[in-house]
Amino acid sequence: MERIRAVLIDIDGVLTISWKALPGTVEAMERLRSAGLRLALVTNNTSRTRAVIAARLSGLGFPVTAGDVLTAPAATAAYLREHFPGARCLLLNSGDVREDLPGVTLVDEHGTDADAEAEVDVIVLGGAGPEFGYEALNRVFRHLQRGARLVSMHRNLYWRTEGGLDLDTGAFLEGLEKASRTEAEVTGKPAPAFFASALAHLGADASETLMVGDDVESDVLAAQRSGITGVLVRTGKYLPETHRAASGTPDHVLDSFADLPALPGLLASG
Repeated sequence: MERIRAVLIDIDGVLTISWKALPGTVEAMERLRSAGLRLALVTNNTSRTRAVIAARLSGLGFPVTAGDVLTAPAATAAYLREHFPGARCLLLNSGDVREDLPGVTLVDEHGTDADAEAEVDVIVLGGAGPEFGYEALNRVFRHLQRGARLVSMHRNLYWRTEGGLDLDTGAFLEGLEKASRTEAEVTGKPAPAFFASALAHLGADASETLMVGDDVESDVLAAQRSGITGVLVRTGKYLPETHRAASGTPDHVLDSFADLPALPGLLASG
């Protein structure tokens, strides 16, 4: 393994499930910090802001601050400011992340019928939840038929909760793309720009960075396509059948993030 100086870490399913720390994950992160490795938490979580995520993790004992957290909403805001400056954006998302969307003009932000016919330039999909009902999705569909562009913070099909696997945005996104004959621009993982932004944030090269995730495609193989060493963990949304059917082979597979410090050569490389 190349000399590793930085580690990108997914949150949901890797460090926590339903905001409860998985066994040994706090201690593992503390060991990485003590070794001098640069860490960034990269997440497609779209229901909480960076500050709220950091506060929740810190409350569980993880040594993190808001500056360590890179979210899909923050990446989306940067993308919209660059590619659609001044655009009127309709956001469909479960949770309030407006704090992480500075400089973005939102219309009908609560999904009410009040602005259903308002001019919309860009549809922005965040994380799925009760807000993704028929009326809201049909309203999005109609705006797409009128020519609105489609931007999605991610295209994850599901995620892990205490109750099991729950459907996520990707399950609805594919239907909207097919029905409207359009293709979404994805801003969170697995977009290469998201990983490039994370590397720039840490001041690290891809060759000296690990990505640890529970999603073999969006976390691990996507990172590997960007030149980052991928580490798949068998927690969270991990399923053996998904692993077997994956489009590539992870560089490393571990039972848990708690096992990461034991990865040969990792801590000795700091």
